Amino acid sequence: MAQEPRLRRMLLGGASLLAAALLWIPFVHLFFAVDAAPLLRNPGLSPLARELAARHLDLWADPGKREVERQRMRGSNAEWDFMGRTFLVLALANMALRDPAMKTESLTVIDRILEETLRLEAERGFTHFLMGYAKARPYRRQPARSQFVDSEIALMLAARRIVEEKQAWKGALTERVGFMVEGMKAGPILSAESYPDECWTFDNANALAALRMADALDGSDHRELCRAWVACARGKLIHRKTGILSSEYTMPGSVLAGPEGSTVWMAAHALQLVDEPFAREQYDRARAELRRRICGFDVSREWPVSARGRVDIDSGLVIPVIDASPAASGLALMGAAAFGDSDFLSGLLTSLEMAAFPARKDGRLRYHASNQVGDAALLYATVLGPLWAEVKRRNGP
Repeated sequence: MAQEPRLRRMLLGGASLLAAALLWIPFVHLFFAVDAAPLLRNPGLSPLARELAARHLDLWADPGKREVERQRMRGSNAEWDFMGRTFLVLALANMALRDPAMKTESLTVIDRILEETLRLEAERGFTHFLMGYAKARPYRRQPARSQFVDSEIALMLAARRIVEEKQAWKGALTERVGFMVEGMKAGPILSAESYPDECWTFDNANALAALRMADALDGSDHRELCRAWVACARGKLIHRKTGILSSEYTMPGSVLAGPEGSTVWMAAHALQLVDEPFAREQYDRARAELRRRICGFDVSREWPVSARGRVDIDSGLVIPVIDASPAASGLALMGAAAFGDSDFLSGLLTSLEMAAFPARKDGRLRYHASNQVGDAALLYATVLGPLWAEVKRRNGP
């Protein structure tokens, strides 16, 4: 009998804690809330963008720090080292267009990144930037090339030339465009391999964006290939239940993996230069299927509920219960910014402030729960817009 009052007190205490938690949880997000509307309206550089950029500029100004970060990325995934370069170059190009005072420094760092990237590719081959299984079996198309590497190098070269022409990079872009077009036309699905008999929507959408950038720069015309790719994608790559592009497929067109957040957000952004209505459709469908809002915090799923995939290096860790993918959520920031989705972007930035452990020091910002590629992607999300707008202006209707 003596245990009964004690048990009652424990139950009452537990119930009180639960009630308090239920009362407070809906308001926790208010302590971390970020309003993205001013960020989207700002024609210049926001304080957030300047803080994020300061860290990356510091890394590229100090070879020792840069090498430490490069080895850290390659120790996890060689692709991250490469993608971090791409997102940073795209971010710096947008920064130069937003703030002319940033132009000289931005172009200096872009040139440094391009020089090092092309040197490493020439010395070690394109597989230097790929995961180990790139060498496990032959590519279907010979001589072998990776659309992942070609498309992102082309994006970097074109972005640099859009900001300011540099003849040294013109021939390099023309050559890279030729590689991509040949690879895409070689197969019935109009997509080139990134890994042996693996085509990725992410990479081929980036390739199409790079082709339209080249058109804006050099007067070429790849509109027919772009139209044909979209028509082919609508017919063969759309996931039936969700209407979202599948992420991975063979060169002949057999789907290997369905919709993924780590693919569709960036693909939709790239396709804005190719087919604006199709890009918007893909963004809206992805938002409906992948967005998850929890007590004021927003995250992205990696897969739609009706089309769950497998965990791999691209999906990264998927957090149980809340079904959140840090990788997909990071790229969702780009998608939301690209399509002017203030509500979703605010929720994603709020989650970032709460869960990614921001660290500010000497005007520099990094997130302890992220890494160089994640922070570079976030930087790009905070400044994107002017580069794509300039490409559209030059290409005309």
